[in-house]
Amino acid sequence: MPEAPKIDIPEEHLRALRFIEDVTENADVVQQRVLEEILTQNAPAEYLHRHGLPACTAPNLDSFKKIMPIVSYEEIQPDVLRIAHGDTSPILSGRPISEFLTSSGTSGGERKLMPTIEDELDRRSHLYSLLMPVMNRSVPGLNKGKAMYLYFVKSESKTPSGLVARPVLTSYYRSRHFRNRPFDPFNNYTSPDETILCPDSYQSMYAQLLCGLIHRSEVFRVGAVFASGFIRAIKFLEKNWPSLCHDIRNGVMNETITDKSVREAVGRVLHPDPNEAKLIESECSKGSWQGIIRRLWPNTKYIDVIVTGTMAQYIPTLEFYGGGLPLTCTMYASSECYFGLNLNPMCKPSEVAYTLIPTMGYFEFLPVKGSVANGKSELDPRDLVDLVNVELGQEYELVVTTYAGLYRYRVGDVLRVVGFHNKAPEFKFVRRKNVALSIDSDKTDETELHNAVEHAVHNLEPFGACLAEYTSYADASTIPGHYVLFWELQTNKTTPVPPCVFEDCCLAVEECLNSVYRQGRSCDKSIGPLEIRIVEEGTFDKLMDYALSQGASINQYKAPRCVRPGPVVELLNGRVQSKYFSPKSPKWAPGHKKWCKENGAI
Repeated sequence: MPEAPKIDIPEEHLRALRFIEDVTENADVVQQRVLEEILTQNAPAEYLHRHGLPACTAPNLDSFKKIMPIVSYEEIQPDVLRIAHGDTSPILSGRPISEFLTSSGTSGGERKLMPTIEDELDRRSHLYSLLMPVMNRSVPGLNKGKAMYLYFVKSESKTPSGLVARPVLTSYYRSRHFRNRPFDPFNNYTSPDETILCPDSYQSMYAQLLCGLIHRSEVFRVGAVFASGFIRAIKFLEKNWPSLCHDIRNGVMNETITDKSVREAVGRVLHPDPNEAKLIESECSKGSWQGIIRRLWPNTKYIDVIVTGTMAQYIPTLEFYGGGLPLTCTMYASSECYFGLNLNPMCKPSEVAYTLIPTMGYFEFLPVKGSVANGKSELDPRDLVDLVNVELGQEYELVVTTYAGLYRYRVGDVLRVVGFHNKAPEFKFVRRKNVALSIDSDKTDETELHNAVEHAVHNLEPFGACLAEYTSYADASTIPGHYVLFWELQTNKTTPVPPCVFEDCCLAVEECLNSVYRQGRSCDKSIGPLEIRIVEEGTFDKLMDYALSQGASINQYKAPRCVRPGPVVELLNGRVQSKYFSPKSPKWAPGHKKWCKENGAI
């Protein structure tokens, strides 16, 4: 048999792979060292002293594990707000807080503020540096081509103390680690930095797609952060390809792109190419866009997007546009901490598992069938399990202690152990706790949705109508996706409710949802208008009948407030009488004055 071709692995990749093997083989020792480093670095922190941990340079790990409570954001929010309002004493961290990272999760309807320190950027950059060494083992030769990755910055604000508050990816893209990075043939992007850093989402998207088309024969991989964002880019292309082709044909960028730095950056690669424009037009003008990624970027080897959790709803659409291209999901991270990697990146989306890299933070795990499920009013730290002691097949809620000053913080992710890489467990992402609806980076829980619906139905009272029952689902079949509410009404039959009133109800619901949702609707355009579908009387009785036929208990049944695509949605859609959409975007505006008001500062 002929020998298999040898994969050319650069020395820096070999070092990265050896690092992964070393820290996962010694995960228990590494985790012990990480906790010692965190407690030593943060020894001056008031938070630790308040909970009984003595201020000393030699940390007592046993004391930490015995006395430090398990907390959620609401319990540390007063300390976070002290920092945001200008208290520079060591409250949570022994190092100065450099900025706040705004989490896509919410507290009281607004983004959570996660304090961070300068050297956290080094840790995040190091995890990024491990991605291509892992990928190159599965797909060699990626250094011979370019990556069309669609990255965007989002709005920033400032706290009363002047600290910047922004999403974690915006923080990274604006940092020196990204802007001053040396050339790397494995991370050679089609998008100039100026197009990524452009704050105008339309101009940024247009310019990045234009550059991707200019370099299309060189593109070996395409992607975005979330599946929803990549699909939104394809929809943008579907709408704007004539203009993009016009630019390529004539070598002049569309006049709607007014950002000077963007025009200059794109101008360096944009030259008249009538033949290329004709080829792109030929593909885009065909009746179906199935397989459009392969057709426009013929050398692409995979699509790199997050397709776990709520993003899994976009897999069929990605497969349609991708024409069979593999979907890779490479990294697991959050605003609180970057966690780990998928060491088998070419696996099927349903098989994605992440190996937590033990140097990123100190990781503990709360069994979901343990204290929480049994209804204890307080969490017992003794229930926590160390990283190397989790059990195969068990589900856990992730709890993290970070260098930046989070201690035994409940991230809100539920993970299942599906294997081990050396001593480090491999986790499958199961779900976010308490999240009912999500389209993009938004997360809406049942309580928030219920309060919004209760507020909206007041619009029906003048017409003698009231809401008998409702449920919801995230409809990813549209681009962008949107929230759908199914309402069953009780009416007096004599005074019909005008369509404009239902539209007002749609907007009223949206106005009550959190700022992450409202930003997605109003600014980022990553979420479509909310829809209310009025169903026939008796629909929710039919829904109960279906649930009972599937084995539900009649004594315990209650109408679900959120449902997933499938038979239940089909049943509901089959009884829809009318549909209404929000007539305009809900109010949203960044800025520290708004932030101060919503967080009780003014």
